[in-house]
Amino acid sequence: MLRNEIERIWPELEWIEDQDLRKRTTDCWVRAFELSPLEPADLEAIPFTLKVPDCPVTFMAHKRLVVHVSRDAAAKTTEFCGDALPIDMDTVIAGAILADVGKLLEYESDGEGGSRQSARGKYLRHPFTGVSLAMECGLPDAVTHIIATHAGEGAMVARTTEA
Repeated sequence: MLRNEIERIWPELEWIEDQDLRKRTTDCWVRAFELSPLEPADLEAIPFTLKVPDCPVTFMAHKRLVVHVSRDAAAKTTEFCGDALPIDMDTVIAGAILADVGKLLEYESDGEGGSRQSARGKYLRHPFTGVSLAMECGLPDAVTHIIATHAGEGAMVARTTEA
């Protein structure tokens, strides 16, 4: 079952304490795979970026690193800044897990064991498709904001602490 595969590749989903947010975050990955030519196992083989030729780092290695670093950075911010800079840890974790979910609509197989930008990806980079997926799945605006602002497309937007 697709949901079980997503939970397998994303053990960090368990870090989201709010069960509804955890479910909606998982639902967003389910929806992305429903619309994508990719399968969960592909994420453990494809590169995390198409901008670096022969990128040796897989999508999942990069994504899981981002989630761990985001959680650690949020914890340190809370440790050093306390109530002066409050952070919603569930928002940070869900946002980090979903930041690149739109890449499932931006990538496709090149037919030779590699990946290339899809026709949709040439028009809409992953922050845009990621926001669309997140909104469809009813994710809160605070999480959708992270998806929207995590890449260059978000440079003109004032970012929240979590973002």
